[in-house]
Amino acid sequence: MGRAFEFRKARKFKRWAAMAKTFSRIGKEIVIAIKEGGPDAETNSRLRAAIQNAKAANMPLENVNRAIKKATDKDTSDFKEIVLEGYGPHGIAVLVEAATDNNNRTVANVRSYFNKCDGNMGTSGSVSFMFDHQCHFKIENSGQDLEELELELIDFGAEEIFAEEDGILIYAGFSNFGSIQKYLESNETKIISSGFERIPSNTKELTGDEIKDMEKLIEKIEEDDDVQNVYHNMTYPDDYVAPES
Repeated sequence: MGRAFEFRKARKFKRWAAMAKTFSRIGKEIVIAIKEGGPDAETNSRLRAAIQNAKAANMPLENVNRAIKKATDKDTSDFKEIVLEGYGPHGIAVLVEAATDNNNRTVANVRSYFNKCDGNMGTSGSVSFMFDHQCHFKIENSGQDLEELELELIDFGAEEIFAEEDGILIYAGFSNFGSIQKYLESNETKIISSGFERIPSNTKELTGDEIKDMEKLIEKIEEDDDVQNVYHNMTYPDDYVAPES
């Protein structure tokens, strides 16, 4: 079958691995949401958001039900959300969000990734001030007038709204998630997905081998089962061409 077959097989395994990681991350979001606000999606806005994200990621219903059952099982360990911070190679700020049932394990693992990749894990607050904590929604584009929608949502904290091919994106401050979700639901707007992210207030451009050094660290951290999200302030030069995987 030759090298072409091996390449296709490797790409397929990589996609499967990415899907498994996504399903695991969403499963933990469901567990945490239920532990915090109960199993009723009608009264638990965070759980509704997690289930929406599961649908958007084509997560099988059996996986969703398994996560819900796990969350309501009294013998299930509670996941704790933690944020770890540090600097990667070449002075890039890195912020890691994790969900773990063993804080010592997660901290030790993430610290080892920083150390192996010429970085340093810092203390709480060492880089988080460099990131804006925001929420985002992707909603169905059913021909809404963007200017009118923006005027409506500004009162609920929306900061940026723009259309893409597969929907409309709404960005707002972290604390405005609930009010925007409630507005969209009350107006029967279909929410495709939603969530939170950390956007760097300043960035640093790397080139060539520097990018490879940083991407090696990101890959190591993202592969950890406890890690939910990794954010950084690295940017690429305009002429950068990513190597084929």
